[in-house]
This record gives sequence, structure tokens and C-alpha cells, in this order.
Amino acid sequence: MRAVLRWTLTRLLIMAVTLLGTSVVIFFAVRQMPGGYESVVLGPLASEEQRQAAAERYGLDQPVLVQYWHWVTGAVQGDFGISLVSQVPVIQELALRLPVTVTLALMALSAAVLIGVPLGVLTGLRSTSRSGGALGRTVAGLGISVPEFVLGSVALFVVSSVASGFSVGNLASLSGEPATLVRALVLPAAVLGLYCLAATARTTRDAVMNVLVEPHVTAAVARGETPGHIVRHHVLRNASVPVLTLLGTITAYLLGGAVIVETVFNIPGVGSYMVTGLGRHDYAVVQATVLLAAVAFIVINTVLDIAASLVDPRVAAAGGRR
Repeated sequence: MRAVLRWTLTRLLIMAVTLLGTSVVIFFAVRQMPGGYESVVLGPLASEEQRQAAAERYGLDQPVLVQYWHWVTGAVQGDFGISLVSQVPVIQELALRLPVTVTLALMALSAAVLIGVPLGVLTGLRSTSRSGGALGRTVAGLGISVPEFVLGSVALFVVSSVASGFSVGNLASLSGEPATLVRALVLPAAVLGLYCLAATARTTRDAVMNVLVEPHVTAAVARGETPGHIVRHHVLRNASVPVLTLLGTITAYLLGGAVIVETVFNIPGVGSYMVTGLGRHDYAVVQATVLLAAVAFIVINTVLDIAASLVDPRVAAAGGRR
């Protein structure tokens, strides 16, 4: 238990340092983008006096370290600045768009957990049979190899050509009912969830196959334990660590904004908001959305690393090597 506690404290410290370093990289990387704040706000024909006034208004005449301090302390308090294009606080836009991205992420993640994990366990247990192994490889191969923009384009074409009952492009307004939101996200979630499902199924299958050849499983078979007991008490727990790691990565990616799917289906989520900010050189938007994606990735993976150490204390004893 002491090893798990030490591992947890170490991971939390690493998370804090990583978050700080990430904020530094994001802040200075955005300032290397072409153009400047004044050009975005005033346009290329603005006079030097107007540019100077805009620089003073947005605090750009201050030393860069002072600018970073103001930005990072504001971000900690939920203040990401004001959009240079719309002149609306970025936090207001994120508050409208984040529920859409979270709903899309949860729907895609549900497919990975409810279908991908059981499918991976089943194909892993039947890996010695020709049909079981072929099914797992086929599903995983197709789901991972087909790009999301291709699958999304095909899905849009089919839905627009056939009266399938799916609604596409009904998210222009974010003030609709939750049922309408979920219904409009079914098709994008299916496109996004196919990759998550396939990756989860393949990882689960490989993890189960690796556990099945370990000595303690062989010993359990020799003791005459039933197959169901072996799977529940020996296989699933030991195979869960790499699956948890993958689900953490998938969840962070989804919450950070599934950029391609949101763009293809014109979904007003965090991912499409970031793409719009990049196209308009809206640096406040780019900083906020990239930071949000980075925080989601780092925090979720840290939490799941700690959860993995609780499921399998060997992770903490080995310092996370698995």
C-alpha cells in the first residue's frame, strides 16, 4: 500500500509539472503563428497609432513573462480572455460548445466500453480457434484502418441519399432539447466510435491473450478451476491495465475535441471551435482550446494511471512499467 501511495503522489507531482510546462509551450507557440493580435483585431490597413492602442488594450506592450503570468492565472480562474474576432469571452463559447463535445465523447466511449471490451475478451479467449481470431482481426483492422473523414463522408452521402431517419446538420443552434442533441449526434458518434471500438477490442484481445499464457493461469487450470472462475478472477483483472490506459487516451482525445468528425458533420463543438480559431488567427481561442485538450489528456491519463495501480499494485511497484 505504501508503494501505491508513493506512486500516486509521484504521478500527481508529475501531472502538475507537466501542466505547467504545457501551458508555457502553448503560450509561446501561439505567439509564433503568423500575424499579430493587432492585425487580427484592426486589419492590415490600421495605422501605427491604432496598433499601439490595441497593444495597450490587450496588454501586449507588457513584458512577455508578465503576459504569460496574467494568462495562466486567469486560465486557472476560468478566464481565457476575449475572442479577438467575436469580442465574446472565450469561456462563454466553451460553456456552450463543451456539452456537445462531452455528449459526443460519451456516446463514442460507450461503444468502446460496451462493445469493444466484450468483443476483445471473446476473441481473446477464442484466439486458438480460426473463426474467433479472424473475427477480432477483421473488426479491429477495418475500424482502425478506415480514416474518420472517409467514413464520415460516406455516412453523410448515405444518409442524405436514403431516408434513414437520422438528422444531420441540426446543431446550428445549441439551445435545443437534450433529446434533439443526442439524436443529431448518433451518426457522428457511430463514425467516431468505430475507431474507439476497434482499438479497444484489439487491445483487449491482445491483453487477454498475454494473460492466458502466464504461469498463474496455467496453475489455475491445473487446479481444476472452472473456465468462468479463471476468466473473472485471473484474466480480466490482469488484462484490465492496458485497456484502462487505452481508454484514458481515447477519452482525453474525445474530450479534447474530435476535430475531424466535428468538422465533417458541422458540429459546433470544441474541436470545430479550435479549427475556426486557427483559420481566423484568433489566438485567445487557440490558446484556450489547445490548453483544454492538453489538460484533459494529462489529467485523465494520470487518474487512470492511479486507478491501474489500485487494480494491479505491480504497476506502482514497477514504477509504471507495464
